[in-house]
Amino acid sequence: MRRPPKAKIVGSNPAGHAINKDKKMYTRWIFVLMATMMLSACNRLYIKPQTLAQNATIYTTRGGYAMRAATKQILEERGFDVRIGKIKQSEDIRETGLYESETFYIPGDAKYVLKISESRDLFRPIWCAFNGFWWWRYNISLVDQTQSKELLIWTGRNCANTAQRKLNKILDQLEITDEQ
Repeated sequence: MRRPPKAKIVGSNPAGHAINKDKKMYTRWIFVLMATMMLSACNRLYIKPQTLAQNATIYTTRGGYAMRAATKQILEERGFDVRIGKIKQSEDIRETGLYESETFYIPGDAKYVLKISESRDLFRPIWCAFNGFWWWRYNISLVDQTQSKELLIWTGRNCANTAQRKLNKILDQLEITDEQ
């Protein structure tokens, strides 16, 4: 007995067998799309353009791992007066033992307050070796003290050089220009 010919399936080879190649292609595209979304979702930015007075006094806390130090340096290079508040040490003995804290006093002439929190991230892409080597994870907030308004909220992860380039672009947008 003779078998009837197999019906051709769209996307099949001449022998009538379905090609598994399309499934592999879709899987690759989904992987590329997911990887792109993961990398592009690393930054969240809220900004109020044209609100940062040039050469103003900006207060921030001392120290910093990487992004805080770079931000202070960039602000000083752009002509801002970056100040660190005076520290008052206080000690308090509690049930759990010795408790030590530091209180920072914001200088009276500081118009803006810059808060940067940062952490070391376990995920460090290999391409950071070609883009500033270090991988930074940070949260930045810039507040206008006189108006009690937040001018910048930036949460991100970047290689060192990318973060500094983005910060310069953000400051370009934030600074009040004479062209208004």
